[in-house]
Amino acid sequence: MKLNKGVVIFVLIIAMLGCKNTQVKNRSFDAKKLLKHSVLKVKEAADYLTATDSFPRHIPEGELKWECVGVRDWCSGFWPGVLWYAYEFSGDEEIKEQAQQFTAPLKEIAYTPALDHDIGFQMFPSYGNAYRLTGNDQYKEILLSAADTLATLYNPIVGSIHSWPMKPQYPHNTIIDNMMNLELLFWAAKNGGGKHLRDIAENHAEVTMKNIVRPDYSAYHLASFDDKTGAFIEGKAHQGYADNSMWARGQTWGIYGFAIAYRETGRKDFLETSMKMADKFIERLPEDGIPFWDFDDPAIPNTPKDASAAAVAACGMFELYELLNDQASKQKYYDEAVELLKRLSTDDYLSADANVAILEHSVGHMPKKWEIDVPIIYADYYYLEALLRLKKLQDKV
Repeated sequence: MKLNKGVVIFVLIIAMLGCKNTQVKNRSFDAKKLLKHSVLKVKEAADYLTATDSFPRHIPEGELKWECVGVRDWCSGFWPGVLWYAYEFSGDEEIKEQAQQFTAPLKEIAYTPALDHDIGFQMFPSYGNAYRLTGNDQYKEILLSAADTLATLYNPIVGSIHSWPMKPQYPHNTIIDNMMNLELLFWAAKNGGGKHLRDIAENHAEVTMKNIVRPDYSAYHLASFDDKTGAFIEGKAHQGYADNSMWARGQTWGIYGFAIAYRETGRKDFLETSMKMADKFIERLPEDGIPFWDFDDPAIPNTPKDASAAAVAACGMFELYELLNDQASKQKYYDEAVELLKRLSTDDYLSADANVAILEHSVGHMPKKWEIDVPIIYADYYYLEALLRLKKLQDKV
């Protein structure tokens, strides 16, 4: 039978639309299956983690189990956060009990003087998820106190939080990582804390945008300021390859952090910054789609990848997807986030039976030769978050 040319064209158009719709739903990537796998890995680790004031940070090369740190370590909040995410998906009451037990010791951070900006990393994955999932007002009270403690590091002359007071060589410094800690302040301002907390967070984001984000939308790790005048002094690298290089995880802190800042303020310049940092990240990804620890390391391709940066980027791009109205842009960031998850969910990055972590191949601090090409707890945390975000989006279809 000879088909009419118009009918053929119509069928092709329908097929193309169908393909596009399938791509949007991403039914070929089963977030639920990966979440089930991840929960099993979390339970495997939880079986031997019984000291609830000791928190997983990384697994040394060749080892099976997590090496742990104390409450004041900047990574202490991620393990309770992992447990809360595992409970959110599974509904397993035993995991919930463990999440509560590992969350409780971090209370002291809210009521003791601030050491650095990491209070957000410590408290929002732990107490933030705890309050979100249980509605327990005791968690809320502790979070509000934690926000007040973080706010004590704010310098109104500079307009930003003093990220690393322990580095006296910089009179006042602000690092790109700090963008991720603003969510605690934004949340507190909406949930019983003072309005000044929102102002601090917005001012900090603006100072970061103007001084840490470079004209090409890559980022310095650290900006140094004169603490008496507020004048910008210089941009520096600590965990990146060089002052002018593009450190992968720092780029993703910016993508996600500025998306949150836009969500909370409605400022289009924050949204534009997040999108352009995301575009820069996507543009420079290597062929296999997972970033090297620094995009400008001259040893590429013979240098480690950073799975943690890919996981954070996926979360940030899902955030953009949910915030944007333009369909083409929404689709772009959704697809890129799913691609990052797909690549992380291969045998190249899932730990399988090698150890109790979910993901392999992250980099903590290359210049100090610390945590190089190993599992790191925040990679697992943001991977779980990204999977949960995707599952919720898929469930809406």
